[in-house]
Amino acid sequence: MKKRDSKMPSQTDWARVDAIREEEIDYSDIPELGDDFFEKATLTPAKQAITIRLDSDVVTWLKEGGKGYQTRANRILRSVMEAQRKRDGVSASSKKGAGPS
Repeated sequence: MKKRDSKMPSQTDWARVDAIREEEIDYSDIPELGDDFFEKATLTPAKQAITIRLDSDVVTWLKEGGKGYQTRANRILRSVMEAQRKRDGVSASSKKGAGPS
């Protein structure tokens, strides 16, 4: 949820939602997830908010790509990290603090 949206009151009737029993929920329109789904599924590591100082031209370059510059920066850093780990023969999950790969 975007920060500016969090100031708006919810339109959901939470009392009604809380009152619904599990057996009253209709799941018939949700397809079952088969073995194929779970074989291809991957876990994404949790994001961590940090403060980082970057050269202004680097930030400008990232922002030139439009919305999502922080995601682009993360992808670039992940690519470098994975290449270095591959070069060093280290798996992503064997490093402390690394999420599941």
